Amino acid sequence: MRLLVLNGGSSSLKYTLFDQQKVVVEGSVEQIGEVGGVADYHTALLEVERRLIDHGAIQSFEMLDAVAHRVVHGGERFIEPVIIDDEVVKAIRELIPLAPLHNRANLEGIERMRKLIPSTPQVAIFDTAFHHAMPPSAYLYAIPMHLYKEYGIRRYGFHGTSHAYVAKETAKILKRPLESLHLITLHLGNGASVCAIEGGKSIETSMGFTPLEGLVMGTRCGDIDPGIALFLEKEGLDVDTILNKESGLKGICGHNDMRQVEQMALEGDEKAQLAIKIFVHRIKKYIGAYIALLGRVDGLIFTAGIGEHSAFIRAEICHGLETMDIVIDAKRNALHQTIISSEESAIKILVIKTDEAREIARQTEALLSVGKL
Repeated sequence: MRLLVLNGGSSSLKYTLFDQQKVVVEGSVEQIGEVGGVADYHTALLEVERRLIDHGAIQSFEMLDAVAHRVVHGGERFIEPVIIDDEVVKAIRELIPLAPLHNRANLEGIERMRKLIPSTPQVAIFDTAFHHAMPPSAYLYAIPMHLYKEYGIRRYGFHGTSHAYVAKETAKILKRPLESLHLITLHLGNGASVCAIEGGKSIETSMGFTPLEGLVMGTRCGDIDPGIALFLEKEGLDVDTILNKESGLKGICGHNDMRQVEQMALEGDEKAQLAIKIFVHRIKKYIGAYIALLGRVDGLIFTAGIGEHSAFIRAEICHGLETMDIVIDAKRNALHQTIISSEESAIKILVIKTDEAREIARQTEALLSVGKL
């Protein structure tokens, strides 16, 4: 199957072309709608087609067997991959208020591609779907129930495609059935979340109704007292901008890129050092909580930009967790090996490169192979 996976952001479009489950070409179109970039998503898609043609991968989009789209928010309706039709498009549009930047961009990519190649099957893979296995005790907030029933206010979770992928890869590496494993997966990038996975299913995750809840992130605050938002609003401040774009690492030390924050901390910058301590502190709290929920943990997995590349952050997170049977091997960690736990660690510590495009491709091919068209 010649399958194109599209991952649209508010101003970027990532693409990966698979042929018989092998990556043929991948890349991204940046600065969509910005100065120096392409004008809009339609132009971005035409640029993707041109690049694939120049690469010799296809002669036109018409040669594709299917297109898969990553959609950030599926609400409660979409708990598995679906073939895109007019009803699905309508539902994704109705979900835009839950993820304004992401779902709007995802939908634009879908609608443009449907016009360009209307006869080609197109599939939507939802980032929230993986977390629909969570029980009500995990996904409901302690607010009036009518708010959940009327407005869908509940915990949805995000980064589901990434958490699902690394969980499956962990099972392969440990040579154990996924159904037998209890895992804690740490997706640590500019956006960050942690997930408790039991038997291949998410039973708890740190992000909630929006991607703002949970861990400290590049520019997002993560967990805070809700009263802070009420206070800021009363003061006439832009709460959304403050909590989503000016908080997190950036709010503490002025920079959201962990590589830069680490360098500043190494050079003695006290705010950068504090930012790292707060970042690590929050993650440790979640690890402890998820060990309590799972009862037994077989693996602690680091993934995404920070998780995959920062040996320092991994070491800081694991430091002091020896009483929980989490013991990191300094040498293995420094060498960025796949398994970085010491021999005495009862819980395996792994570093796995996430591959959301491949997971999307897997789910798409599985859907199309069972004759649901």
